[in-house]
Amino acid sequence: MTLSTQFYTLLAMICMGGWLGASLDTYQRFLNRSRRKYFFVFINDILFWIVQGLLFFYTLLLVNEGELRFYVFIAILCGFAAYQSLIKSFYVKALEHIIQAFIRLYEFLLRMGEFLIIRPIKMLYQLIIVILLGILNILLVLGKILLKTCWILIKICFAPIKWIGIIIWRLMPSAVTKNVEKIFWKCAGFLKKVENIKPILIKWWKKIRKQ
Repeated sequence: MTLSTQFYTLLAMICMGGWLGASLDTYQRFLNRSRRKYFFVFINDILFWIVQGLLFFYTLLLVNEGELRFYVFIAILCGFAAYQSLIKSFYVKALEHIIQAFIRLYEFLLRMGEFLIIRPIKMLYQLIIVILLGILNILLVLGKILLKTCWILIKICFAPIKWIGIIIWRLMPSAVTKNVEKIFWKCAGFLKKVENIKPILIKWWKKIRKQ
């Protein structure tokens, strides 16, 4: 390994140490350990360190063909310490501002979507309902008018038959009319008795079903 390669390796590992510190802060910010279940945190920690190990190995592979020396760990520790003492406060603040900016952008897009898409759909739905109710009311009014008109026409059409029937009834002998009235009242009395018997039959039927 040449001296220039060692120098590039040292610089790369110092940068990777700083990257590790920034990655840890970013990971902690998005993970929210106190709000997560232990199993979920455990799996995420394992995946995080596997990805970090692969990145470190890939960086070493690029700069010195993957040779691992003792000074590599020293360089990583120096980069991590430099990040913690010099860059961390600025990075955490910048990260929080970026997150808040994305949250505001997301909320703005939601409001715009509600204003441009959801509200017009709601207004169109309400307009359709109002139009359908108006059409229904108009149809009901027209139906009532049509029924009244048909009833009047029926009365007009059957009026001659009614008057002819009255004239025939008056011209019939009194004996016939009295007999017809007797039959009518007998039928009315029979129907009344049937209505009185109906509740009794219903009670008997319920008793039979219970048995």
